[in-house]
Amino acid sequence: MKSAEYKNLNLLQMAELATKIANELTVGSVVCLSGDLGTGKTFFAAMLINKLTGKADSVTSPTFNLVHNYPSPKGEVWHFDLYRLKSQAEVQQLGIDDALRYGISIIEWPEIIQSILPENCVRIALDFAKDESKRNLSISFAE
Repeated sequence: MKSAEYKNLNLLQMAELATKIANELTVGSVVCLSGDLGTGKTFFAAMLINKLTGKADSVTSPTFNLVHNYPSPKGEVWHFDLYRLKSQAEVQQLGIDDALRYGISIIEWPEIIQSILPENCVRIALDFAKDESKRNLSISFAE
């Protein structure tokens, strides 16, 4: 497992990092975003999706819909927000198996489905920096 730490990133730096990661994603890629409320999971997901789709769309959190889909030249992008779910069975009803197999999956609050996630997923933990307008990110992934 390889890992990297990024400290005191502003929004522009987070967007640049998301672009670098998006460039490496292909069908079957899974990006898991963890962190407290307000740490920037949806912002980071939006930057990934904008790069993948080639559009500066208004990406919103799928908190109430639970999943949003976006077509991209690299394959269908599935953006999940699992914050409100209580069981892995609820996630199965959203089509997570198809997303993991045939799409590019971006998952906020992935803790409830750890047991079904592939080993090679990119795990990004976001946290507030001392300057609350900035964020610290910890990224881990299989080599």
